[in-house]
Amino acid sequence: MRTAIYGAGSLGTILGAFITKNGGRIDLINHNKAHVEALKEKGATVTGTMNFVQKVNALTDEEMSGVYDIIFLMTKQQRNAEVVTFLKDYLAEDGVIVTLQNGIPELQIGEIVGEDRVLGCTVAWGATMKGPGVCELTSSPDSLTFSLGTLAVRPHKHILEVKALLEKMGPVELDANFVGTRWSKLLINSAFSGMSAVLGCTFGEAAKDKGSRAIVQALIKECIDVCAKGGIKIEPVQGKDIVKLLDYHGPVKKAVSFFIIPIAIRKHALLKASMLQDIEKGKKTEVDAINGVVCAYGRKVGFPTPMNDKVVEIIHKIEEGELKACFDNLKYFV
Repeated sequence: MRTAIYGAGSLGTILGAFITKNGGRIDLINHNKAHVEALKEKGATVTGTMNFVQKVNALTDEEMSGVYDIIFLMTKQQRNAEVVTFLKDYLAEDGVIVTLQNGIPELQIGEIVGEDRVLGCTVAWGATMKGPGVCELTSSPDSLTFSLGTLAVRPHKHILEVKALLEKMGPVELDANFVGTRWSKLLINSAFSGMSAVLGCTFGEAAKDKGSRAIVQALIKECIDVCAKGGIKIEPVQGKDIVKLLDYHGPVKKAVSFFIIPIAIRKHALLKASMLQDIEKGKKTEVDAINGVVCAYGRKVGFPTPMNDKVVEIIHKIEEGELKACFDNLKYFV
């Protein structure tokens, strides 16, 4: 089978390095020529919580040829319509696109290639691009897990092959309630990635500061309440029932939830949101596909999401240069 990671940035490079290191064959594709050239010459350099260098097969999108049975999609969502239409010509007739993107991208991708040719995968770890060919793993080695599923009625025929490839990096759970799994990741991203981008800090720093932690807690609560209103069951993350741990309906449980938040995120304390990395590079973020999804679903089910609305507003102002990503932005949540 021919397999590829399209959009092999920080996460994709590390995933490709692990797959190759453990006996898999996969192409790492990126439009960044400097990054691809470094991967070709020196291999993928993984730093951070794990350190190794792995020779990989890298190429630019201009060098693509033939068709692939499995394409892991790891680009930003803003250009999904264009990117997926491009990839359709490189997908085998019975091939599958596996999206590891944030939010709930399966619906749009399915409209282009067919919902039965799409698998979704949530990633429970993070990474940062440090330079061409060099990526920092920012999550602990025991948190390198995946959840794999589909919004279609039946899973794709290649789902077990996809699972086997991902297992070359870490444990993979096949989820029957994949919508609930998507929302558990969305809950984490809207709260921690959202505040990381708003404040210009890591997940751990957002959880440590009590003022910031109060906003993180409110963002989490909005996600839980919106899902409850819409009848969505949020799935556990790495065996932890985040609703049971962090939801509250009174002052005592709210205080317990507040205390738990830094503990719950400790394995990912060094993680810096990809939205913040985009801001630092002067790029537009995926905030509309993360916090914006919470806001949109809240409007759909008739539940207010003022905290997520504010995150979207602040990040767009940061993108436009009206604000900077810093802790001073906490004042806008009052």
